[in-house]
Amino acid sequence: MSSFDFSQWPPKFTDIQLTNLVQHATTYALAHGLAYLPAIPSQPPAPSSVTHAPISLLPAPVPRALFRKAQRLQSIYNDLYARVATDDDFLDQVMGAEVGVGQADEFVRRLWKGWKEIREEGIVQPLHLGLFRSDYLLHTGDGHALGLKQVEFNTISSSFGPLSEKVSAMHRYLYALTNYYHGSPHLKPENFPPNDTISGLVNGLAEAHKAYGVPSAYILFVVQPDERNVFDQRWLEYELLEKHGIRVVHRTFLELATTTSLSGPSRTLLLTVPSNSIPIEISTIYFRAGYAPTDLPTETHWTVRLTLERSHAIKCPSIPLQLAGGKKVQETLSQPGVVERFFTTLESSVAASATAELRETWMPMWALDAENLPTLPTSFPDVERNPGEPLGTTFARRHAENLVLKPQREGGGNNVYKGNIPAFLEALPAEERMAWIAMALIVPPAGIGSYLARAVSGAGGAGQNKEDEERPKLVCVETISELGIFGWALFGKDEGTGVVRKERGDVGWLMRTKGVESDEGGVAAGFSVLDSVVLVDG
Repeated sequence: MSSFDFSQWPPKFTDIQLTNLVQHATTYALAHGLAYLPAIPSQPPAPSSVTHAPISLLPAPVPRALFRKAQRLQSIYNDLYARVATDDDFLDQVMGAEVGVGQADEFVRRLWKGWKEIREEGIVQPLHLGLFRSDYLLHTGDGHALGLKQVEFNTISSSFGPLSEKVSAMHRYLYALTNYYHGSPHLKPENFPPNDTISGLVNGLAEAHKAYGVPSAYILFVVQPDERNVFDQRWLEYELLEKHGIRVVHRTFLELATTTSLSGPSRTLLLTVPSNSIPIEISTIYFRAGYAPTDLPTETHWTVRLTLERSHAIKCPSIPLQLAGGKKVQETLSQPGVVERFFTTLESSVAASATAELRETWMPMWALDAENLPTLPTSFPDVERNPGEPLGTTFARRHAENLVLKPQREGGGNNVYKGNIPAFLEALPAEERMAWIAMALIVPPAGIGSYLARAVSGAGGAGQNKEDEERPKLVCVETISELGIFGWALFGKDEGTGVVRKERGDVGWLMRTKGVESDEGGVAAGFSVLDSVVLVDG
């Protein structure tokens, strides 16, 4: 186990110290764009007010060796998922509508069928761009030393990198201003790891733009309507323009329905904009929307999504790369011998080392429709099969308290946990089991806490006291923190292997913290706050 005592975190502060920290943190956040648009329906098109993003007053402790391990692994994960995304046969088998998850999941089915049609008519852009994030929790289970376990690997809309950089800077500011009132010997500058996520992610976008080869082209950000998390995107836009001279345009799917066209045999993506007399050319499409069925509710939305995919612009992600991020792919890779097939072109010792390191980060996983299960820890004893039910479903039912069920979804709020699993399985149609996986729960260190600050909405709704409008709400609760490591890859097929063309392993990181009573972890979904890291020994 780690020599650091997690149960003694956070250090204690007086009420006046906490009041001062909240004041300094929230004003810093507002002054430095660590902000959201408020949830006010009457907000005009040009925003006139903001609220600070949900934040932690203190960084979360992470053992130094495990943090470095997560950073080192990112390059391996970038390479792996580039190979997965360029293996058509594998994705057809795992995610397809004929034999894979697409049989049971309408959203996956439509993505896969659209991609299949585009393959048949001819793909005009062989390059893919991935802005990735691999998410981890610290794990204390199985009687071993404190370890690092992967929650998931994100291939679409891997958000909060820019705001994570801002909250890291905020924590350094609070230290410089107050020395955190000498509350902990761990809170010192050398234990605050650098976080340059904005430039790291932007370098990936800029490399795609450069590979496209038209300097005057724009990068298109596809965004959700009424997006509150706009500043996380704007910081990328500003860096692209200021450091690389690349311009960005933001559009929703519906806005694109009437303003885009494909030109010529190469299917150049052109976009009409009110400020230009001629259409602008798009080099790269960065999807901050399109990861959930609610993003594509009509045929018009789907038509736009597939039009973008057909174009010559480099997609971030392409449909196959989006499919590669499916939970079923994560589960399939954990099966014996599967991940090894993607590293056959590497030197054997390199492939063996990479495979071993990846497998160390995976919890046991299986499909609900599985008849053969992985080797499970002793906390998962064998159970008698229910007649007429797949073994994977029976195991999930009997061991529900140690599990989470995951569908093929991103964005938070989609999983089913512990005590809710048996009733969910009773209601789940048999034909939909294929779309779900079971994963053993990661067991983070117990007793750790933090101070979490959220802004109270200033919308003036019923039951809200006027004096509470926009007042920060601070709570000190027991918490769980989730570490995300960012990386990028620009890649295409190389004799069918999908070897990465250009990639950058660790380009920054994100820490999200939530109360232990919350199973889900999304910031935008309202479960977590943005945090940073303090490195500890042990």
